[in-house]
Amino acid sequence: MSAGDWKEMYSAASSGNMDLVRYHIENGVNPNYQHPEILATPLVAAICAGHTDIALYLIDNKADPNLKSFFDDMTAVEAALRYRNETVIEELKKRGIQTNPSFFGKIINRLLAK
Repeated sequence: MSAGDWKEMYSAASSGNMDLVRYHIENGVNPNYQHPEILATPLVAAICAGHTDIALYLIDNKADPNLKSFFDDMTAVEAALRYRNETVIEELKKRGIQTNPSFFGKIINRLLAK
């Protein structure tokens, strides 16, 4: 994987280009990689931009919803709650996704339990 491939996938996730995201995943780009120039995950970027279909696709393809996106300073779980993405929240609940046991993690777990 070259950094250019990853950057292109990140950009595609942010802009809603499912075909390009799918292309990069199918060609081995790691959905959890955070390039040193960006320090963000495609999953969190997709959730923040409202691209639910891409977020769900990334989750289906091993994107870690508990991995903190350093640029955004939140995980996918936190992003889904912040941006009120009920579809992603419900999918994460179905999969039994847990958050870190921090203060905010406990609050998020309570919200997900509802």
